[in-house]
Amino acid sequence: MTDERSPGMVLHSPGGTRFHFDPGTLCLELLPTGGPGPYARYEILHRPADLADWAGRSRLAVPPGAVRITDDQLTAVRALRDALWQLTAARATHGPDAGDPTDYALLNRAAARPPLAPQIAPDGTAAPPLPGDGDQLASTVARDAIALFTGPYAERIRECGADNCQLLFVDTSRPGRRRWCSMERCGNRHKVRALRARRDRDGE
Repeated sequence: MTDERSPGMVLHSPGGTRFHFDPGTLCLELLPTGGPGPYARYEILHRPADLADWAGRSRLAVPPGAVRITDDQLTAVRALRDALWQLTAARATHGPDAGDPTDYALLNRAAARPPLAPQIAPDGTAAPPLPGDGDQLASTVARDAIALFTGPYAERIRECGADNCQLLFVDTSRPGRRRWCSMERCGNRHKVRALRARRDRDGE
């Protein structure tokens, strides 16, 4: 369920810089909206309308007003997101066998509900899903996570290689050598630092 836009989302660094981040799959697009522990300070899902806005900017490209979200459903999606943060981070660090059983149970409960119904456009491409509610949105995200965790890219879940960036992504590139959340941000900063280091060495 994608549209014709470049996949991924536009994020803002703590310093206010805008950059494009494509985590490789829908479920990981939810993580930068906040999270457990230290990530709570980045919370942006304060109201149901905030979650609806995220759904429109995500790979789902849900039209405005198409997903009805209650306060309880928003709370459930935030709990799902926090579980996904912990599971994805554990897998990125320790491999596919890592993760808390409690988080897996929450993921399975969310996936057990009906998902948003996909649609196809007359030209044969994927179209935004049919209208639904917050539980269906959560199920769609949860099912995407299960497909990731059990699929061919389960061992390619990674954390950005920058020391001060914890963004998580799945490396779907053919060579499997992606290191950065975004070449536009962390990749470019690494290149600049490496160039300065070489110049400093050459100047000695």
